[in-house]
Amino acid sequence: MSEYDYDLIVIGGGPAGYVAALRATQLGLRTACIDRWRDPDRGPSLGGTCLNAGCIPSKALLETSHHYARLRDDFAGHGILVNGITLDLAQAQARKQAVVKRLTQGIATLFSAQGVEWLKGHGLLLGPRRVGYTPHGRRNPKELSAEHIILAPGSHPSTIETAPVDGEYIVDSDGALNFTEVPKRLAIVGAGVIGLELGSVWRRFGAEVLLLEAQNTFLPIADAGIARMALKSYTAQGLRIRLGARVKEARVSGHGVKVQYLDADGEQQERFDRLIVAVGRRPNTSDLYSDDSGLQLDERRFIGVDAHCRTNLPGVWAIGDAVRGPMLAHKGSEEGVMVVERIAGGQTTIVYDHIPSVIYTQPEFAWVGPSEEQLKQTGVPYRCGRFPMAANGRALAQGDAVGEVKLLAHAETDRLLAAHLFTPDASELIAQAMITLSLEGSAEDLARTLFAHPSLSEAVHEAALDMAGRALHLAKPKR
Repeated sequence: MSEYDYDLIVIGGGPAGYVAALRATQLGLRTACIDRWRDPDRGPSLGGTCLNAGCIPSKALLETSHHYARLRDDFAGHGILVNGITLDLAQAQARKQAVVKRLTQGIATLFSAQGVEWLKGHGLLLGPRRVGYTPHGRRNPKELSAEHIILAPGSHPSTIETAPVDGEYIVDSDGALNFTEVPKRLAIVGAGVIGLELGSVWRRFGAEVLLLEAQNTFLPIADAGIARMALKSYTAQGLRIRLGARVKEARVSGHGVKVQYLDADGEQQERFDRLIVAVGRRPNTSDLYSDDSGLQLDERRFIGVDAHCRTNLPGVWAIGDAVRGPMLAHKGSEEGVMVVERIAGGQTTIVYDHIPSVIYTQPEFAWVGPSEEQLKQTGVPYRCGRFPMAANGRALAQGDAVGEVKLLAHAETDRLLAAHLFTPDASELIAQAMITLSLEGSAEDLARTLFAHPSLSEAVHEAALDMAGRALHLAKPKR
């Protein structure tokens, strides 16, 4: 018998933690997962922020709002005429919650089937091999031991002093998913991924939406050319986006919020029904470890790890939003798999340059690899291939022919370097570039691949052909 209670204890049941726990039991490790999340009824719920208050509920509302907006604005062009449509927001919210419940209960089923012990409550790292566990409703922790410990605490919405969240009129991203009525006028602090997705939901439902972005550049994390195209599209959809706008003060006044901000035109003041603060996220590390545990964190409260997610403590690992790198569910999940497989004796690694990012607007915005600007700055010789969705038969047939596919490849080796898409279903199309990158493939590999017709994916094929001046459905001069 082992001297430890478990081979592995995972603290955190979000996409990073629960995936790590499941993979560990597949590899024969006696595993426990401590998770403290509670659903709106105060019951324990696995899945972390992603399933309970982030990725899944936001996508459910994005899907509902997209259907509503198309029925209201677009279907007449297809010959489908509907009079007097109305929005039942309560039903939309109920559907969202049903999707969340089905998925979180699905993880519990997986835990039961695969032998992960689910410990419902708070986990505290006491030091190497030692964890304090306090079940829900109890005050006194129980000390547990494990040969290995994985910290996967997740993250929470960031706040700003000038717009204090009250949970009703000024809300964070969690609260913005639970409005019981559509605000007539809505302001959002931050025009990043979260702000754009939430703005899209409530704009489609009928709100007048203003996004206040402090940076002077729109989506600087993305390719500049594609970002400009996206900004034009979002503006056409009715999202008002003001760059270089800094909020001086936001305060609740009556049944609304007064917002003062500075932009290029000077000081502005407007009144809104609701204000969403969407300025990023911070790691959940404040109550993760005891003061004498010896765990090292950086100045931003992220846990220090090496390339394979080892902390400074023996047998203690950290993954997901609480460590360096993008705060993305799929990144955390793959880190969980990597760590567990290394614990089991494998040599798994992650190529952090090959992590895709997606903004689930309409069209969707997805990218992987460096932008064209980054390649220029680093002096990497490259070639560019692009194809507009306006020339794609499937996109035209479904009435959604906005955006383009842009591929970047090394000018000398033709190895694919990056893909930047602003297209319908970009979250699906980016996978083709991901597979090519993972296999160290070339643009020519994509160009020589047979794609189904008609399909949106043909735009990826044509962009690869365009890399060598061979795009078949673009009216361009011969090279």
